[in-house]
Amino acid sequence: MTPTRRIAFLDVDGTILDHGQTVADSTVDAVRTARAAGHLVYLSTGRSFADIHPDVQAIGFDGAITNGGAYAVSGSDTIVADPMPSDAVERLLAWAETTGILLFLQANDGIYASDRVRRTVTEMILRWRGQHLSDEPQTAPQRTPRFHDLADADRTRIAKAVFLGEDTEAVDRARQDLGDRFHVVSGSMPLPGGSNGEIGMLGTTKGSAITRMLAHLGMDAAHAIGIGDSWNDVEMFEVCGVGIAMGNADDELKRIADEVTASVREDGVWHAFRRHGLI
Repeated sequence: MTPTRRIAFLDVDGTILDHGQTVADSTVDAVRTARAAGHLVYLSTGRSFADIHPDVQAIGFDGAITNGGAYAVSGSDTIVADPMPSDAVERLLAWAETTGILLFLQANDGIYASDRVRRTVTEMILRWRGQHLSDEPQTAPQRTPRFHDLADADRTRIAKAVFLGEDTEAVDRARQDLGDRFHVVSGSMPLPGGSNGEIGMLGTTKGSAITRMLAHLGMDAAHAIGIGDSWNDVEMFEVCGVGIAMGNADDELKRIADEVTASVREDGVWHAFRRHGLI
């Protein structure tokens, strides 16, 4: 009997990469072994393609879902390309100006921010890095985002926005003000005393892109597994035959998932692949 061909969708941050921006050898081995056996492995990330860590890209994948589902490629083929309408982008920028909530824009070629946002995010990550260096050097974040000037952003090619609030109500405020047209998801950036999240168009999620990818490939969702640790992975869990939360995910997200694997630092991807016969 021929083994069933599977397809796996992997989140990046907290799933492939730990906070120190390192990739476990076991994850590299799992992905390459699975692909050599004929299975398909795709990235599924909120990041833009340009912002995916080089060590992750070097593993080798069959394609990628990026920008939280706004873009997706399979090999050299573009399967999904759904940027925000330019009037939606203008609404987000006006909302940020009115509320004082920091916001940056993300396109498939990178992220765009004002000087104020660039300074704040860089300071925040450097502060977080210092905290981790004193506690667990191997988990300290090593990279800061590579921002482009907001004035240079092509407003017709923006995929999503990321916001940072100085208090814990920012996510609720975004949902209240923008939920009629936008999909607002809690983020996981280390912002002491505040909150952050992602904003995309309603209906644009990792799950929606996976559905279109599976249709393109002619594969059944029952043969798909999705592995992640963040709230933008919920729709991926819902679409895939098996949704697997990393051991380092929020406890509530673990309850939503079908299964829980080990943490990113404990070979979680390898164990999930092993359990489901990809390796």
